[in-house]
Amino acid sequence: MGDLLSRPGNRRARLRELLDSGRPVLAPGAFDAHSARLVEQAGFDVAYMTGFGTTASLLGRPDIGLLGQAEMVDNARRMAAVLDVPLIADADTGYGNPINVIRTVREYEQAGVAGLHIEDQVMPKRCGHLAGKVVVPCEDMEAKIRAAVEARSDPDMVIIARTDVAAVEGLDVAIDRARRFHDAGADVLFVEAPTSEEAIETVAKELAGHRLLFNWAEGGRTPSLSYDRLAELGFSLVLFPVSTLLAADTAMRSVLARLRADGTPAAVLDEIGGLDAFAAREGLDEIRELERRFTT
Repeated sequence: MGDLLSRPGNRRARLRELLDSGRPVLAPGAFDAHSARLVEQAGFDVAYMTGFGTTASLLGRPDIGLLGQAEMVDNARRMAAVLDVPLIADADTGYGNPINVIRTVREYEQAGVAGLHIEDQVMPKRCGHLAGKVVVPCEDMEAKIRAAVEARSDPDMVIIARTDVAAVEGLDVAIDRARRFHDAGADVLFVEAPTSEEAIETVAKELAGHRLLFNWAEGGRTPSLSYDRLAELGFSLVLFPVSTLLAADTAMRSVLARLRADGTPAAVLDEIGGLDAFAAREGLDEIRELERRFTT
């Protein structure tokens, strides 16, 4: 799993194979190299670099467009380096106009990302499940998608087009935008934050025949649907953006409360484990094997 001497195959081609498998691909969110490693170790075929989680882990702030392209690419590079499975990454608005999008796609591609999504919000953006979103004209987003498609050097790089317009102008406008984004060259369509199961069904019906992404935003504005229901509706990709982040936050707050109360973490050591097990999950055995091979 992403060992230092691994030569993984074409993860972009693999991602396309998975998206065309006829069943929804599950992509848990990760926010750093460690959580990305855990996603792969848990047996998932794809990992997702969450912008919400990246912002929280790097800045301790909510996802309101505070991170720039270089910071996001740097995080994606570290995560891709520990993975053999494909990594899909949040690329926000593409960080500017179509010229900026060209650089964004090339930087993410060089970082080892297999796919990315860009959205039609005004920059600085905000989380798709927060209020107060503003979107750019559809023509501006279409130009960004065309630029993204032309910018990739690997034709298997997956370009995902996200629209946040449903919260601003309604679901019909979002579906129309999604169709236009497909015509501009997007590989996967992402209608963000439908607020009812009926709306989700409408998206799936109206955009049938396209690769569709469902954002299973934990605690967000979109209703929770089962895997089987998402498969029935024809979704190709399902993101779980912040499960790992929220779980880590809950566990850390719990252990800190125990440490504050007791003065030591002794009462929770059985739950959190020790350094040896953690180091093993981080690839210590691989490092020791490399030391035996290359050092005297």
